[in-house]
Amino acid sequence: MFTISVETSFDASHQLALPDGSKEQLHEHTWAVTADVGSEKLDGMGLVMDFGHLTSAVDNIVSELDNTTLERIEYFRQHNSSAENVAKYIYDKLGPGLPREVRLLSISVVEEPGCSAKFGKG
Repeated sequence: MFTISVETSFDASHQLALPDGSKEQLHEHTWAVTADVGSEKLDGMGLVMDFGHLTSAVDNIVSELDNTTLERIEYFRQHNSSAENVAKYIYDKLGPGLPREVRLLSISVVEEPGCSAKFGKG
């Protein structure tokens, strides 16, 4: 399988809900996002897909998160705003918009240097 990756980032604050029902202090991160996609075959130009198109698709999703408090987004009212759930949110939004022959492999999110989460299916 051929694989390509694009990276982007966004700034957002969040406040994790703790097991005792309390919340941690609201704080901000510059979240780094990597999207990995693949295909068994290359297109007529010898590409999995155009880097620019993939970057644009990822940027459109993370623009919804940029400069906001994650809990203001409906998904994060229902799911804790952990790096794991941020990765799944981006994965779920990105996958349906990809070309049919391109498979979304994973989304990685770095909350801060040395602290990352990855979501992918199979």
